Amino acid sequence: MLERITARRAEPDELEEQLAKQLTEVRAERDELAVAERVLERMTGQLTEEHASAAPMPGQVGGRKVMLVPYREPGVEEDSLSWDYQRVIAAVRQAAGPVMAREIGEVVGVDVSVRSKLGPLRSKPVGLVDRGRLRKLPDGRFTTRL
Repeated sequence: MLERITARRAEPDELEEQLAKQLTEVRAERDELAVAERVLERMTGQLTEEHASAAPMPGQVGGRKVMLVPYREPGVEEDSLSWDYQRVIAAVRQAAGPVMAREIGEVVGVDVSVRSKLGPLRSKPVGLVDRGRLRKLPDGRFTTRL
């Protein structure tokens, strides 16, 4: 009977050792998670500040100032675009279907009969496509994104 009691007593001692080891591992993991949480909060704050200051900034190309088109992201609204780009998007939305750059020019008031004015006009919807604000169909027409 004494042998059974001694054997039975060894079981709780062994269980206690296992639980102590698991408790140490759990505490270490909890500490690591707390550090990760602080790092994530700090990074999120920095990203929020960066996105808040991501207003359209004039850049320079060939010595001339140009307005950069911000990417389409949550929190970056169309009113952050320059007036010209807003007019192009409005012209595409007003159209009954996909439109060519020449049709956009007619709506926004560009003289599309002058070839030198049509080139810069074409660059605007293409820039909006590159930034995810419009969609260009394979036939070269532009439409709004869904």
